[in-house]
Amino acid sequence: MIVRLLRITGVGLGLAFLFHLSQAAILARGEQPVAGTLWAIGVVSLLFLVRAILMERTRGPRDNMQKDLLWGLAAGGVLTVLARL
Repeated sequence: MIVRLLRITGVGLGLAFLFHLSQAAILARGEQPVAGTLWAIGVVSLLFLVRAILMERTRGPRDNMQKDLLWGLAAGGVLTVLARL
């Protein structure tokens, strides 16, 4: 259980960090961030969340890596959106 939590946390924080780096690179080049990016990340995160919930109910323990990836992507997307508000 601890290993799953660490994997989910790592994926989530990694996604949020990479998004922050990409936004910093855009600003460093003097460009404006694309409008609607946070909405898109929010929608995709919601889709990852729904898929993760469905997989938890239908798949066994052998698919924990894929489930953890989905949970981490959903959490990272939500963290990214919340950090930008």
